[in-house]
Amino acid sequence: MRDRKPDTRLAEAGRRKEWTAGIVNPPVWRASTILFDSVEAMAAANPPRDGVLHYGRNGTPTSWALGEALTELEPGAAATRLYPSGSGAVAGALLAVLQAGDELLMADSAYGPTRALCDTVLKRFGVATRYYDPLVGEGIAELIGERTRAVFMESPGTHTFEVQDVPGICAVARERGLVTLLDNTWATPLFFPAMAAGVDLSILACTKYIGGHSDLMLGAVTATKAYAARLDQARRVLGQAAAPDDSWLALRGLRTLGVRLERHQSNALEVALWLSQQPQVTRVLHPALPDCPGHEFWVRDFRGSSGLFSFVLRGGDDLAVARLIDGLELFGIGYSWGGFESLAVPADLVRTATSPEWEGPIVRLHIGLEDAGDLIADLAAGLERFGAAP
Repeated sequence: MRDRKPDTRLAEAGRRKEWTAGIVNPPVWRASTILFDSVEAMAAANPPRDGVLHYGRNGTPTSWALGEALTELEPGAAATRLYPSGSGAVAGALLAVLQAGDELLMADSAYGPTRALCDTVLKRFGVATRYYDPLVGEGIAELIGERTRAVFMESPGTHTFEVQDVPGICAVARERGLVTLLDNTWATPLFFPAMAAGVDLSILACTKYIGGHSDLMLGAVTATKAYAARLDQARRVLGQAAAPDDSWLALRGLRTLGVRLERHQSNALEVALWLSQQPQVTRVLHPALPDCPGHEFWVRDFRGSSGLFSFVLRGGDDLAVARLIDGLELFGIGYSWGGFESLAVPADLVRTATSPEWEGPIVRLHIGLEDAGDLIADLAAGLERFGAAP
């Protein structure tokens, strides 16, 4: 299936006959204990491996099908491992490649829970984290020290959407013998094939676009051959396992990922362009727009854009932002994104020295599958509330 187009892979991947038993979709295999016919058969199931029932934590056809499907979407990948959440996937990937005494270079625009992992658990285990400007590009070479072992990227960045020069950073890292990790949740492999850009470990919060319906918690890490065994060992030792029901839901969501992303993209671009023309807005942080930091890398490397972006308001305070968001009728207020519904939240920036100075507060939007005109009308009323006196 490696030579087939992404949309075909979405429809066909992970549907082995031995896992589907003649029906369209692999069923939900719920299991803890696996029963063997003999001691000899039990011994033959060791060591644990995909495709051979061993113990529920080590997978069933439901999780194997999803893992295989995600691997098929990433040309150059060797294997995918599943985790109970996106944050769990980040932790699993980092713990697979780091040890006490190492230094990690972390994009300063990374997801909050990723930063928390670095500043607490990794620090406690003797791993130092140095945050770098996400726009540093090949200049990352100047930050690499004797203890540096890995570079973590998130492109675009959380809330402020800087697009990183992932191929440039990966080229430098490869020359210096460093492992590269990328949180690729925003684009998915459909819009940014990470392995082709030189990434060693590509991370997805499948909770978001892969599932697509805001009803599951799941993470995945896809690895090159060089790191697949280390990733698998760490996952097994840490006892990380994905629930079979969530794996099944993610498989179902995966089949429509292509058509959903097209709608998220078109809706978000229409809303973003409209926002860029509004007097209450000073800047729209959408990677596909020319004034987004790192836009040139988006043009060069990406095949599309998803539904998540931010915009910067002209002045205003927290109460004004709350008036804007609280009165929205079509935008929910809640964590996560990637589902069919639109969301709006005030951005909570947690950054270090590379934080830019913004003229006003930032609002992050996830644009769902509703009619774009209706969403624009809802936001127009919100911007009027923002500018009105309390």
